[in-house]
Amino acid sequence: MRNNCLFVLKRIVALVLISFSLGLSGCANINPSLYSVNMRYDSAQAVIPEYLKADEKTRNDLITVAEFTDTRQVDDKKIIGRVRERDDTRVPIFPKDVMPTQAVAEGIKEYLQKAGYKVADNIVRWNLKEETMPNGNGKVIIGGSIEEMQISCWTGAFSNSYKTNVKLTIVIADLTKRKILYKEKVESSSSRDDVSFSEKEIGGQLSAALGDAIEKMFDDKAIAQKIKEAITQ
Repeated sequence: MRNNCLFVLKRIVALVLISFSLGLSGCANINPSLYSVNMRYDSAQAVIPEYLKADEKTRNDLITVAEFTDTRQVDDKKIIGRVRERDDTRVPIFPKDVMPTQAVAEGIKEYLQKAGYKVADNIVRWNLKEETMPNGNGKVIIGGSIEEMQISCWTGAFSNSYKTNVKLTIVIADLTKRKILYKEKVESSSSRDDVSFSEKEIGGQLSAALGDAIEKMFDDKAIAQKIKEAITQ
């Protein structure tokens, strides 16, 4: 009886080792040329600070959001990270359907709408200079720049690592007076180890970091004050 049990146990261990070996060799042979990920911000879980929420005086005036400028010191600004495969290959990560500059602007637009503000449908272009502010119907324009947006991934046999960095500069200006009111930098970073690895997971990590950075933009009560003052003037 004991010998039979040992025999069965050895067969199970052998089968597990063979399956694991085949899995590794199969993964090693799959070398994608790129990863394409979704990185849109979702405000569904965002908690809007009371001091930022629009009131009767501010909810009906229009806010314009500008597409962010990309000031990253990189050769290809469409790339937002790389995956280091088990064979040491570095595979680039690209955003799907939206450029990083647009993703930040759309995220800010969604966040402000949840806060109760009326935001212009169209995202405009602005290089953050007072003399080149676009013409608009609203009193406030919000734009900024991307200083860093990077996700690095390492795939391993038993675990996968994700490291994300997002650095943004936000600029708030009075469209009526053609004057910049506020400029500040914000940063979000995270790291995580997980057994799972997929494009969806990469996008989820980057979207979370982007959302954290957007929400941090409005943590400062001075921002809410500047926006409301400009709207009510």
